[in-house]
Amino acid sequence: MSHTPGSGPHDHLHPHEPGGHPGLTRRTVLQGMALGFGAAVTASLVTAQEAVAAGSAVKLPGFSAFASSVKTLKSGQYYLVESNGLPPHNMMVGITNWQQQVPVPQPYSGSNAWQFPVTPKLAANPISAKTNLFRGAIALAADGVPIFNALNNRGEDSYLIGELDEWGGHCGRADDYHYHTAPLHLSKTVGATKPIAYALDGYPMYGSVEPNGTALQPLDEYNGHMFKGKYHYHGTKTYPYANGGMRGVVTVKDGQVDPQPVANPFRPAGEPLRGAKITEFVRNGSSAFALEYTLSGSRYRINYTATLQSVSMTFIAPNGTESTQAYSRKA
Repeated sequence: MSHTPGSGPHDHLHPHEPGGHPGLTRRTVLQGMALGFGAAVTASLVTAQEAVAAGSAVKLPGFSAFASSVKTLKSGQYYLVESNGLPPHNMMVGITNWQQQVPVPQPYSGSNAWQFPVTPKLAANPISAKTNLFRGAIALAADGVPIFNALNNRGEDSYLIGELDEWGGHCGRADDYHYHTAPLHLSKTVGATKPIAYALDGYPMYGSVEPNGTALQPLDEYNGHMFKGKYHYHGTKTYPYANGGMRGVVTVKDGQVDPQPVANPFRPAGEPLRGAKITEFVRNGSSAFALEYTLSGSRYRINYTATLQSVSMTFIAPNGTESTQAYSRKA
């Protein structure tokens, strides 16, 4: 079964099982049920993406600052953006409402690349993120990380309930990292007057000032406005944080903008680990990671390696006991 990045509930009803590494017992039992990476993409998505064949390389403001890890192309009426979905900054630290997912690289490339129109058009009937778009991404950050609705699928503000790290992100069911707030911190890299993201309707999203460097002007309910004859969004520190919906023309299917890339889970979905707090996340090269968290006064650690082909996870309990699980990610 495939799903769009992070779609579906972020929490589940199964309680934490005591003993050893939290969640490990159930994961071991369900290991054989792990979903193969690369399950069939929905026919509609494949058709739409194939229509936008690989195009020619272009430079887009904002994305250009991350050219070493994000590739931008133009094909007909669409821009295509390829990335592995992992930002250059740290991740996960500060989360206090955790579903036991960890960030792994995603295959956002080729026919599974992000896309948005070269020439966006204002919609006669804009779509509000307060009542729609609870699945999938609504924008793509300049560092190649998708941005989701500020509200989770239960209508809760993900930031306010502790689901997000210090950078406004966390992982979905496919262990896919994404933001739920605008990555305002990217302005330091792209420049204060450059876009920090693009909504999937094609309109750019700026930070705390206007594109010419002047003070931010009043915003509409979608967190955007007209400026010098053109519409754009802004990221803000208060709700809706990023674009509060789609002011531009998009196609919505099953509660999400369509088409958009697919991320496939390679293991059973994680469970809420009540009381856990992620305290450390370390990258050791391009494919080795370590996540540390505390629970009931004890410290736990997960060392793992992750590529587009496989994932190996070693769970280390407070007493030093280790258990390893390996998964294949089949294209």
